[in-house]
Amino acid sequence: MNFIDAETVRANLSMPQCIDAMATAMKAVSQRELAMPSRIIMPLVDGSGYFGVMPGSLDSPRVYGAKIVSLHPANPAAGRPAIQGFVALFDHDTGTPFAIVDGAEITTLRTAAASGLATRTLARPDAKSLGLFGYGVQAEAHLDAVRAVRPIEQVRVWGRSLERAQEFARKHGRRTGIDVVAVADPQAAAACDIVCTITGAHEPILSGAWIGPGTHVNLVGAHAPTAREADTALIRAARVYTDALESLFAEGGDILVPIAEGAIDRGHVRGEIGDVLLGRIAGRGHDREVTVYKSLGVVAQDIVAAEYVVRQLNSANAGT
Repeated sequence: MNFIDAETVRANLSMPQCIDAMATAMKAVSQRELAMPSRIIMPLVDGSGYFGVMPGSLDSPRVYGAKIVSLHPANPAAGRPAIQGFVALFDHDTGTPFAIVDGAEITTLRTAAASGLATRTLARPDAKSLGLFGYGVQAEAHLDAVRAVRPIEQVRVWGRSLERAQEFARKHGRRTGIDVVAVADPQAAAACDIVCTITGAHEPILSGAWIGPGTHVNLVGAHAPTAREADTALIRAARVYTDALESLFAEGGDILVPIAEGAIDRGHVRGEIGDVLLGRIAGRGHDREVTVYKSLGVVAQDIVAAEYVVRQLNSANAGT
């Protein structure tokens, strides 16, 4: 069995490759070519963290497995990753386990790549500025994902700590060679062609009043029925898409709260990003339209990404 660490994942799964892999996963979700039961997220007995088990089986690639992870929100303050675990892959025909893949790195890459896919599909082709709400691991990954699909020239970063936002801006301005600036006012980060929210917020940090015509927004951070990063005004004004409707209507507070308020109904959500890719539903209608992609994450993304890494390694080994 292969035990594949984070460094090996990074070496064998570039962001553009992962974005393409997410297109495969999202089409499979929308075509229902998979078995994907509801994930189990178990709070620890003292409430200090969570344990998650997410099983799935796909027809293409023909593989099944599960992501098994821990989530300890206090870890980053102590210099440890919040999410740790692995993706276990099994041969579809024999049931033989063939790989254990680092789960934290797969999660980081596929979460940002899913937003990159949505951006590639929904954002204006001429979008050149990016607003990041958050400055953690996912902010870095989202910067790379959006840069992979649009010619980004300027990035504005906002977070609750201006000092940490400034550190992020200095580091990634040097790394990317583009203009990355920290802003004290979240409205300044929202005044961009593309906006990504990757925070731990439970109440709205992004106002619809700040979003200009033609903006594309990726809402990524909130994963509970009552938690949200965007206010009702933004959701009501936008064309809304998601990764999996079942997940959205079970966990997507960004949408569920406006529904509970009576501001929208379920029909306001246009559908899944996989259906846009398959040509079943329309994406952006015109350049002044606001589009929103609400990301919850599905295990199909993890399995497809992990299987891609294993296939790359096998191909490299076969050539030596």
